[in-house]
Amino acid sequence: MSAPANPARGETALAIGDRTLTVRPSFQALVAAEQEVGPLFALVEQAAVGKLTLADTITLIFHCLVGKPDTLTSESFGEQVVEAGIAVLTPVLRTLLGQIVKGL
Repeated sequence: MSAPANPARGETALAIGDRTLTVRPSFQALVAAEQEVGPLFALVEQAAVGKLTLADTITLIFHCLVGKPDTLTSESFGEQVVEAGIAVLTPVLRTLLGQIVKGL
């Protein structure tokens, strides 16, 4: 398990099953996510009008996971999220989208 999330560093915690993962929107993570989902500002606009897809949400958060195990893939992460209930993503996504728009 990684160290607890540090909000001063822009981190948030995401509890999935028996693990708590740390989500941090580093520049490198956001660039990697953008390469898969397209422009991040368009993603924020989609979220604002309720059209953000589960696939894009999983991809964005997956790329921002800190210290994820090598065995964790985007697909397996998505399956774990669905098993836990996609509502677990709501506070993390809200924080992450806010940080994309206004910075840390």
